Amino acid sequence: MREQVRARYASAATRAAEGDRCGNEELYDGDERGELPEAALRASLGCGNPLRVADLNPGETVLDLGSGGGIDVLLSARRVGPTGTAHGLDMTDEMLELARRNAAEAGATNVEFHKGHIEDIPLPDASIDVIISNCVINLSADKPAVFAEMHRVLRPGGRIGISDVVAEDHLTPQQRGVIGDWSACIAGALSRSEYIAGLTAAGFTDVSVEFTGAYAESMHAAIVRACRP
Repeated sequence: MREQVRARYASAATRAAEGDRCGNEELYDGDERGELPEAALRASLGCGNPLRVADLNPGETVLDLGSGGGIDVLLSARRVGPTGTAHGLDMTDEMLELARRNAAEAGATNVEFHKGHIEDIPLPDASIDVIISNCVINLSADKPAVFAEMHRVLRPGGRIGISDVVAEDHLTPQQRGVIGDWSACIAGALSRSEYIAGLTAAGFTDVSVEFTGAYAESMHAAIVRACRP
């Protein structure tokens, strides 16, 4: 399953680097698009804009899980400023290469990209103020591990602002698999109640899941918020 996901996004990164438009840059407003290299916009593969809910502040340390071509990392870097840092984590070499190229083109000096899996984040305990992610957690086959790792790397008082695909509660995992496959962000999506229960079990508080738009039958783009006490 992981290889299926990796291959899909490696191909998208290659196509974006060669000039194909692979995503939906309309998730970002004109001012945000104006801050970014063209290749970063072409590789915008998310289902929302987590920066609209993350409320980033100067000096904060941000982590983007599944950072892809770097679009949300670069926008985060602008918002946290030179005293802050924006980290990106991705498992795909092609995406990491594209992201680093985009960061160099943007002149971003407060960004760091790491290779790894979101189930095993290669960063120290309590080192992050804010975690963002854009349509990536649904792709993991071990979401409890993802939630536990998010809790581990966040500082006390840290928060998450995530865009993801979420199913309505009546839709069973088997039904989600019929609607679409795993790498299309559908078969692996959690339901709203599953998302809330998973984050709560990992130790998060103030958990909320807000549907923001239709994605597939009985499935939605959603904003997920939570805090580490």
